[in-house]
Amino acid sequence: MSDHSTPGRVLVIIPTYNEAGNLERIVGRVRAATPAVEVLVADDNSPDGTGAIADTLAGNDAQVHVMHRAAKEGLGAAYLAGFRWGLDHGYDVLVEMDADGSHSPEQLPSLLAALGEADMVKGSRWMKGGSVVNWDKKRELLSRGANIWIQAAMDLPVHDATGGYNVFTADILRRIDLDDVASRGYTFQVDMTRRVLEAGGVVAEVPIEFCEREVGESKMSGDIIREAMIRTARWGVERRGEELTHVAGQIAGSVAPLVDKIKAARANAQ
Repeated sequence: MSDHSTPGRVLVIIPTYNEAGNLERIVGRVRAATPAVEVLVADDNSPDGTGAIADTLAGNDAQVHVMHRAAKEGLGAAYLAGFRWGLDHGYDVLVEMDADGSHSPEQLPSLLAALGEADMVKGSRWMKGGSVVNWDKKRELLSRGANIWIQAAMDLPVHDATGGYNVFTADILRRIDLDDVASRGYTFQVDMTRRVLEAGGVVAEVPIEFCEREVGESKMSGDIIREAMIRTARWGVERRGEELTHVAGQIAGSVAPLVDKIKAARANAQ
């Protein structure tokens, strides 16, 4: 873990697809809550004019930038493109934030402060102090159940592996092979968490209040849920296989000297 007592240059990446009703408000809240940070809107060629709104915001504020992408390729692809842009432009900290207002910009200072002890900070709905607003019981049970499944299958030491309000240091992102990340949708958040841990990074969690969007439609779908179940199960099997291989190697290493001693004793007896 590096010394992150001073965050340095911070870039908030906001992926968008048909977020015309939300974008101006969320960017304004980010700029008001954390005036020193900069914003990158990564728009997937939204047909509702979100890209044009982003261009207007950038034209009026030098700390707002826009990345126009050719087509809708999913949340993970948009964030990866944003990470590369941020790293290429020398930012020290990169933040994932939804465009719909579900991630409160006013809570960002708390997440940034936690970088003093971590390489990645997750805004957690399911730890003590965290909460969700305007969710029905079915959706809450689905999210809680998914995180219990992930903890059991993958042994990830976090409360909210699927949460999308995340902060990364540039250093840890450079230690991850971003070209190897193929996850789409919300599985991307699980994938990035496990990769940070595998790279030797420290992951911290900060409780957040997650508010359901008021404008527009949720991007959650059955395909995203199926992808999450399949991928996390596979990652869990791979991890258990690596652990068993490691244990087997340790056992073999400890047994080998004993076998050698037995062979030597037999030879001397003869």
